[in-house]
Order: sequence, then structure tokens, then C-alpha cells
Amino acid sequence: MKWSIAALVVLAMANPASTAERRESYAAPSGTCDGWPRLSIGMAKGFCAGLVAGPTAADKTRPMLFPRELVQLDDDTWLVTDLGGWGTTRGAVWKLETKRGEPTKVSRMLGGLNLPHAIAMGADGKIYVGEMSRIFRFDPHAADPQASIETVVANLPDNRLHENRHPLSAFAFAQDGALLVNIGAPSDQCLDARGKRLGDQCPQSESGERAASIRRYAPDGHGGWSRDYTVYARGLRNSVALGVHRSGTVLQGENSYDFDDRWHPFDEVNWIEAGKHYGWPYCYDTRSVTPGWKATSTIRCASSAHTAPVLLLPPHSAPLSLLWYDGAMFPSLRGKLLLSLHGFRMTGGRIVAFATDEDGVPVATKNARYPVYGGASKPYAMPPSADAFELTPGWDKVAGKRPQGSPVGLTVARDGAIWTVDDRAGIVIRIAADRP
Repeated sequence: MKWSIAALVVLAMANPASTAERRESYAAPSGTCDGWPRLSIGMAKGFCAGLVAGPTAADKTRPMLFPRELVQLDDDTWLVTDLGGWGTTRGAVWKLETKRGEPTKVSRMLGGLNLPHAIAMGADGKIYVGEMSRIFRFDPHAADPQASIETVVANLPDNRLHENRHPLSAFAFAQDGALLVNIGAPSDQCLDARGKRLGDQCPQSESGERAASIRRYAPDGHGGWSRDYTVYARGLRNSVALGVHRSGTVLQGENSYDFDDRWHPFDEVNWIEAGKHYGWPYCYDTRSVTPGWKATSTIRCASSAHTAPVLLLPPHSAPLSLLWYDGAMFPSLRGKLLLSLHGFRMTGGRIVAFATDEDGVPVATKNARYPVYGGASKPYAMPPSADAFELTPGWDKVAGKRPQGSPVGLTVARDGAIWTVDDRAGIVIRIAADRP
């Protein structure tokens, strides 16, 4: 059977291929994975990866340029955000109509968006989307979903002046109904063009509308949120991976500094608590002082003024999504924290799982190591760290078979399968129990 994508609506742009990153294609699927075309990704025993939508060497049709996150509407329907390309308003929300054993139907539900990333279903049944400078909601069942768009959080920082290094809007619903919203750091280390600090304190961390933080927008009691906000936590470089456990625990995956050293600094998982400062741009790892800020005592990194991570992650691995697995398909994963590691270096391109305690906080282990493509695993050599279970141990680049993986959003489907996207390849993937 020939597998292809039935694109009901095509992006209105002259040359999508010129916008999408050109790189190694996935080989044509061979066989099936729980009824879906099987992708050539090296999976852990008992797992397989199936192609839902997107190009391969057999069919290069690419309706979604840079898919990022996804949400399930019903058993057979999914919505996927698509950045559309950096610095453009070609972003979209796509609808995927899926049935096992049949080609996926892909149609555009919303268009003309500015870097849409996060997507989630609210308690009201509407779909919430994080666009670059706002969060909006819409009714996916409306006759005209585009006309149903309603802004719920406005005036978020953006990069219209090309001054914001981390402009994507991520959010999570807190247990009390508040919206927790990522405000990414405008720069890498809060240094000027000469590598000098911007004062005794970093203005990009301590004050102002662009300060690197997580904001809290309180419910207004009328189905919306207050226009005003409080700063829930500070010193967070980029909280694109953000999640709330059923216990109320808030975790954040930190994309740490872009040091030239390939083995430092470590990325992080932080337990977010109100009023805490998590170190950016003064500190990295558990207590180290960043080079550009050694001459100031704004925060003593080894003191309680800096809230250290609860877990270190491989350096430059770039966590972009996290959730706690609660499905039925994989009993061995129940309660574990899943993370997508998007990084293009040898430590990225993976989906991993960590054991957690009853509050959803990762449990550290002794002598932990992290995997490296093309070489032996390496020790963290410092706490808090833990050995991860790799769902995708073979997602490195192999000529003629696949590019290195670039996973972003993670979602647990109603049947317990794990859905994700590879944004650079433009594909949607379903991870399932290894059966035909």
C-alpha cells in the first residue's frame, strides 16, 4: 500500500521548501507500527514509531513547515501548531483527521499566525494557543474557527525589533485556574556586544516587561484572566517546557546558556515555586557563577538566594516539552516524567523518561550518566542527576535512513500512545507498543 498525505488545504506561499530546513529525509516507511507506517527510528524494546503525517523519501509532500505542539480533539482528530518559519506570519494551526490503516487528511484550521507554539485544551473545551505576543483561544467546532479567536493574554514581549532571543509563548494551567506564562530571556547571558555585563544587576532578569520569568495571570471569575500579572518566578532563561503535575507541582525544563564548550553547561529541570530566583544570568548548574558575572555579588550562587535545579540534563540537549505519562499502553512508564530533547548536538534528538516521587519531582540517582550519539555515555559527575530511560536510543543521523531527531511537543493520546513532532523534518509521529 502506498502511504501519502492528503493535503486538503495547501499553504499559500511561493516556495515552502525554501523556508523549511533542507536536510536528510526519512526513508520510506517499511512495515507498520501498530497499524501506522513504521519509521526508521531506533526505539527501545517494546516501542515503535509510526508516521502520522509529513514527508519521507517516498512522498515529499510537506503541508506543515515547522510543526511544534499538538493536542487531541477526539479519537481521530488532532490539532498541530506550525511556526511557519522564524520572523514570519505564516504560522498555522492544522487539523489532522487520522484513522489506523488510512492516509492522514491534513487541513489548515487557522492561518496568518505569528510564531504559534504552545497549544492546549482549556477547561471550557476551547483550544488555547501561544502566539509570539499573546495567548488566544478559539472554538475548533465553530463554522469559522478563525472568526472565533479571542485574545486572553495580550502584550507579551516579542522580537519585532529582533532584540528578543526567546520570543515563544509557552503556558500552563495551574491547579487554581491561573495561567502560568513563559517570558523568555531577551539574550543569552545579559551581556553587551563586547561581552560585558549590563550593570551590577541584569535588567533583563530583575525588572521590566521583558524580564526573564514565569508570569502568573489570575482568573478573573468570568471565564478569563486578569490583565495584570504577578511575577511567579525569576531567573529562568527560557521556560518553553512547562508543566503542572496532578499534585500541583510545577516543573520547568531550562534551556541553559550557549557556552562554546560542548559539555557545559548542563540543561536543567527546575521545581518552580512562587517567589524563587533560579539564577539566570548569574548562575549555572547547581552553584557555578557564569563567566560574565563573576565580578558581581548580585546572587551568591552557592546560597539559598539561588534555587538550584532538581535535575541536571545533558548539556545543550534543549528540553522543549515535558509531561507525566498517565496512559495505559505503557505500564512501565506510568507516573514517569517524559521530556523531549530537541538539541541538534550529540546529546539531543531524544525522548527520555525519568522516575519521579509522588509529587512528580524527578528522583536523583548516584553515578548517573547521559547518552551521547557517536560516543560513549558521559558521567554527570555532580548531583542532582539521574539515569534516563531512552524511548528513542537510535534517533541519530544515518544517511539514507533518517536525520537526527528534533522532537518538540509531547502528548499522551486517549489510547495511551505518545504523539510527538519532528519540527525540522515536518512530521508527526505516533509512538506505540511494538506490534504490526
